[in-house]
Amino acid sequence: MNDDVCILIPTLNEGKTIGKLVTDFKKLGYDDILVIDGNSVDDTVKEAEKAGARVVIQTGKGKGAAVQQSFNIIQKDITVMIDGDGTYLPEEVGRLISPIRDGLADHVMGNRLAKFEKGAFTRLNLLGNKILNFAFNLEYHVKLNDILTGYRAFSKKALKNVHLNQSGFGIEAELTVESVKKDLKLYEVPITYLARAPGAVTKLNPLEDGFKIGYTIYKLGKTYNPLLYFNIMGMLFMTAGGLTGVYVVIDWFKGINHFPMTILVALLILTGIQLFILGYLGDLIVQTQREMLRELRRQ
Repeated sequence: MNDDVCILIPTLNEGKTIGKLVTDFKKLGYDDILVIDGNSVDDTVKEAEKAGARVVIQTGKGKGAAVQQSFNIIQKDITVMIDGDGTYLPEEVGRLISPIRDGLADHVMGNRLAKFEKGAFTRLNLLGNKILNFAFNLEYHVKLNDILTGYRAFSKKALKNVHLNQSGFGIEAELTVESVKKDLKLYEVPITYLARAPGAVTKLNPLEDGFKIGYTIYKLGKTYNPLLYFNIMGMLFMTAGGLTGVYVVIDWFKGINHFPMTILVALLILTGIQLFILGYLGDLIVQTQREMLRELRRQ
């Protein structure tokens, strides 16, 4: 029944949790379990093989590189990606697979924020997740609750259509961005998120990796929603011009003339107007290109 499913587990020093994770999936009837290891220095590989997983040592560095390499290997109809740190429940895998089998989705994301164990998130991590989710939804015009989840399922169509470039933790954001850009059917399901097992050290740096993920969203979004960026920049210039203009006008009523500053006000406001225009032109080009690509995919 599960012969069409591959369980993908990217790992790096997950020796304390990988064995049980693989064993639990085996008990659920999933025989094709691919562990792609980022050159762990502990017994991750040994424990994974002992539990019955197929282990591949990745050639690049970082989780993103591991996922990219795996997508080129996997040939099954459905791929389930799960972190190897034991924070997700294998028994909830059916929730992610069902929407794909029912034809409702190409890419299913497990929403960790629906139910998480005490200690699973620090306050900083939870705040960072909410900020990044808000920024993503604003930029890409979607309503997703957890774009950084590590528990996902993909159809074969999704694996063929997403083109990945991120090497690190930004891979989750890029997977979501690519799905939105390629008009893949996205679907979210509630899942349980557990605290890390004792002795299992997190590899995520909340501030450093948070900024990297935020930059990834920004960088990938510039070509998807240029209107937002040009409007923000245009508003900044217009606001700066308006505030400076108020100062110039107030002093003018007092009999004080600021000719150079008056020129600056005009330049700031004109630049703001031009940025608004460029934003609308850029958005028109992007929308036209998007429609052309949709037509090509239908053929």
